Formats: sequence, C-alpha cells, structure tokens
Amino acid sequence: MKRAQGVFFSVVHGYQPPMPTRNKIVGRRIRVMGHNKWRNGTDFQFWCYLCKSLMGQNGVEDEVRKFRVLPACDDEHGGVIVDMKEPMGPTVFQAMLKASLSQWKLEGKKGAWIKLPIELANLVEIAVKEGFWYHHAEPRYLMLAYWIPETKIAIPANATHQVRIGAIVMNDKRELLVVQEKVGKFQGTGIWKIPTGILEEGEDIFAGATREVKEETGIHTEFVDVIAFRHLHKCFFDKSDLCFLCMLQPVSFDIHKQDSEIEEAQWMPFEEYADQPVVQNHGIFKHVKNICLAKIKKGHAGWTPLPITSLFSDQISYLYMNQEGLKL
Repeated sequence: MKRAQGVFFSVVHGYQPPMPTRNKIVGRRIRVMGHNKWRNGTDFQFWCYLCKSLMGQNGVEDEVRKFRVLPACDDEHGGVIVDMKEPMGPTVFQAMLKASLSQWKLEGKKGAWIKLPIELANLVEIAVKEGFWYHHAEPRYLMLAYWIPETKIAIPANATHQVRIGAIVMNDKRELLVVQEKVGKFQGTGIWKIPTGILEEGEDIFAGATREVKEETGIHTEFVDVIAFRHLHKCFFDKSDLCFLCMLQPVSFDIHKQDSEIEEAQWMPFEEYADQPVVQNHGIFKHVKNICLAKIKKGHAGWTPLPITSLFSDQISYLYMNQEGLKL
C-alpha cells in the first residue's frame, strides 16, 4: 500500500489519534480526515493495523496500545484480570483484545483472565478464537483464561470439589432424627437416613449442618463437632465430593418436614435404625451407626471449629480440630 487518500477513521468514545501520530502518518503521505464524533469501532481496528503495518515504529505502536488496551488489574501470580462491565461491540473488543495480548506479553504477564457477564455473551467466540478457553461459569458470568508465556500452563483448574454434610441428631431418648427422601437416589426405597445436603457458597460447615436439619425437619439444633468425613471422586459432573459427618444437639423436638424434598421424618429409636439391612451392610450407613454407638458409650470426641486469621487478612476462617485432646 503506497497511498491512502480520503480515509475516514472512527474511534469509540471520541478518541482522536494523538497529534504526533497523525503527523507521522501524514508524513508518510497518508491523508487523515478526522471527525469530532467517531461513528463506530470498525475503522479503529483498521487504524491500529494501519499504524503498525505502515509505520513500524515503536512510538506509534506504544501510543495505540496505551490508549486502546482492555482495562485490567494485576492478580497475585503475575497475571491480569479483565472484568468486563460496560457494553462493547465485537469489532472493538477484538481489536482491543489483540492489542492487550501484545502489551501483556511485552510486560511479561503470565495468566490472563476475562470475566464476561452474561449480557456480553456475544464476545465469547471472539475471545475463544484468540486462544482463550472456558475456565468456569457462574449464573451471571463466564470466566475465560489464557496462558501468555510459551511455557507449561500453570493456571489452576476450576474448583474440583463440592462439600456436603450429614447430620447426626440424637435426643435424650436414644432416638435418631431420620428422613425418607422424596427426590434423588433414595426416592421410593423406604430407607430411613440422616439429613444430608450441599453447603451453600461461602457457608461454614457448622452453619450448613444446622441449616440443613432445620430445612428438612424443622428441628433447631446446636452444632457439637465433626466426627468423620468421606472423600468421593467422579461424583457430580465429574467433580469430587467431601461429606462431613456432624454431630448436633437438638434444642427443639416437634418435626415439620420439608414437603418439597422429604417424604417422611421422625425420631426413630436407634436400635430400629440400626436394624435396617442397608445400615448393617452398606459402608457409610454402617459407620454412622458405629459412630453413634461410640458417641453414646465412650463420649467419642470429634473436631470443633476454632476461629483463626491468617498473616494476610483479618478475615475469620475455622480450623477444625480435637481441642479436648490438646488440653494439657
């Protein structure tokens, strides 16, 4: 390309080419006719590639990159995070993404993350064509990832586990709180089991245990301890599963079952629960029975939550440990 005359550039948000850049272009016999209001992003992409292909000068490339990279913040591992919030056309996004990848590579960045809200789902294909892949999704956004260096990818996988609880609630009459489920694998089997459920996002184990018992049976409880946990793989959409068995003390006794998920709920004599064939022969059911017996006869001590903070934050987390066993 030797000459381009009558070229009309349009850049979103009223961006005009910097004067030094325009002068350099004019010096190469390119006549630029600007506008106060730029119409769309199509000509901006052409502007970027024109500058690079004709000028080949670092100053021009730096100016284009400086003004038109995607807004991003650094993560804790040498990468960048782009949190897309404002509407953007596909052409503009593609041009800015290309410029951003070039800039991040020059800066020695490692992983690149793009958080796309569901309202900008039309930009997913563009990012994928540039080499991004799906990392994880939530109800309102999709997270895309890209590894910039030509080295082994070190971006961690998406969350690998789901966490659930099993609640052992026994009253002073040696009766166990049990349910028959209306939905799921145990539907229609006639098996009486302890209340179970999945923890919600950001929920602690002890809080999830008391919530699940209240939701399924209407019984209010106080958390006592975690007495065992099971680790299972290839469970829900190939994710692993951690199930924490928790002992709880009832503080109310009138049952009000959850009609949507629970067929029946009752206080069952422990011996009657233990006589079920599934309890006598099946792994976790059998161990729940043995744990209950150990708790009744020997006062088996489990792990209780100890609130702690870290070196990096005042946020409270919980360390589950046998605090009785550590007393000197």
